[in-house]
Amino acid sequence: MDLRSLGHRAPALWLLLPFAVGLAAGHGGISLAPGWSLGLAALALATAILVPPLWVPGFLASVALTGCAYYELTRARLVDWDPLPPREARLVVRIDRMFPTDPSALRWSGLGHVVGTERHLADLVGQRIYLSAARPRQGRPPLRSAEVAVVGVLSTLPRSAPTGSFEGYLTSAGINLRLARGRMEREITPPSGYHRFCAAALARFDTILQLGMDRQAELGGVYRAMMLGQKQELSDEQDTLFLQSGTLHLFAISGLHISAIAIAIQFLLAITRLPRSAQFAVALAALWLYVDATGRAPSAVRAFVMMALFNSARLLRVPGNSLAALATAAVVMLMLDPMQLFSAGFQMSYGIVAALLLLGLPLSEEWKRDRSLFRTLPEAAKRRVHRWSNIGWTKILTAVAFGLAATLVGTISGVSFFGLLTPGSFFANLVLIPVSLFVITGGLGALICGLVGLWPLAIVFNHAAVLVLGGIDLALRAWVKVPGTFGTSAFRADWLGAAAFAAMLAVMAWGYAHRWARPAGGYWPPFVLLAILLAVGTTCGK
Repeated sequence: MDLRSLGHRAPALWLLLPFAVGLAAGHGGISLAPGWSLGLAALALATAILVPPLWVPGFLASVALTGCAYYELTRARLVDWDPLPPREARLVVRIDRMFPTDPSALRWSGLGHVVGTERHLADLVGQRIYLSAARPRQGRPPLRSAEVAVVGVLSTLPRSAPTGSFEGYLTSAGINLRLARGRMEREITPPSGYHRFCAAALARFDTILQLGMDRQAELGGVYRAMMLGQKQELSDEQDTLFLQSGTLHLFAISGLHISAIAIAIQFLLAITRLPRSAQFAVALAALWLYVDATGRAPSAVRAFVMMALFNSARLLRVPGNSLAALATAAVVMLMLDPMQLFSAGFQMSYGIVAALLLLGLPLSEEWKRDRSLFRTLPEAAKRRVHRWSNIGWTKILTAVAFGLAATLVGTISGVSFFGLLTPGSFFANLVLIPVSLFVITGGLGALICGLVGLWPLAIVFNHAAVLVLGGIDLALRAWVKVPGTFGTSAFRADWLGAAAFAAMLAVMAWGYAHRWARPAGGYWPPFVLLAILLAVGTTCGK
């Protein structure tokens, strides 16, 4: 009997895979000038159309070459600036993203792009830039979409930098310039009304989640980090604890958060008895506000796009397809910002969800079919204890299957981006992911009650969520003391991390395409590949 999770098609993969290969080639410096790449892409597409036997290779080559050109056009590096020394510069920068900082911090930092310069620096206009500047003497740091005049020490960033370093993060994000020791002179253009609204919404969320937390300041910070993605609320000790235990992903707004919030919104809208189309529009708008206000993390946007696609399918009464939705979401994200392909958040988010769909879901279905309890007992003879025992057992099988699939990708990403090998993360996440749902549910209840003015109930929800968080904190502190739960590790070369990630997903896709049949190796090839990668391609520290 075939498994229901097998056999799904994802047409967007015909665009996603060659486009990602083209972007990776551009990132690695293996590309031509954009004009040449686009010309060859047009030639390859014409060949595919005019010579039918060459349709597949011609189309794939065309998309890959387009990806190369798109990377170079988006990155737009100023090669002539590379040999120049740092210099003082006065720029006008439009803020695209602000990095969260402590309210008492004296400096702020963020990403933006140059919209104005002095005459001799005119070729910098349009360049993406990282800037760090002193906080204004009066007022707050700028918000997204504001245009500010800043002066500081300007330097260029290399084409690429070591993975895991801050420079590596910046170059992977497509940033070419850095303005350090800056000072904000004035705000030239205020932020848009929408971004002011998002900032006000985030401040309101933060205020609600602080209700009743006066005596639980440390856990309250962890709570707000989990609900709002504000990792700056974590102390250095807490950040290290969650990294070593492999549970830092709980503090990225992800599918857990988006699914819980979407269900709550849909329940509230169902009470209003609005038409389905109106419920769809209002739900997506409210969900996007949460995603945008909390920082628009790749995991959150991925979950939002997938949720939008699923709800669209329901609205149009067509079958949903998780794999197709994931591939479409990835294509959309890379078209909007191709540099996300090289970020830890994008790779871990999309990679882990792909692993769950390609390996975790089929494995769990097969285990539930072949390893369920009381299979030989006639249905009429089963009592309530049999049914409830089997339900609990199948939930455990599902959690283990999903945990194994996520660990395959998470292990590679952890070594590549954080220099940590966390064997204990499988067992930690097996318990903490379901438990963290209670925290998210409590936080969501607090936000809803706080927004409608039910402050006492919001405090109750906050305390319930923090009580669960306290148990998580104590359990993790004990867990990381167990020998072998974590250790330092690194790939022998930077490119090995990306190659290992791609190879793992390719092996999973190959197994999925062959329906994980035993003649093709069954479910073992991904686990064998991981063992080989760790044994041959990494070095371990103390």
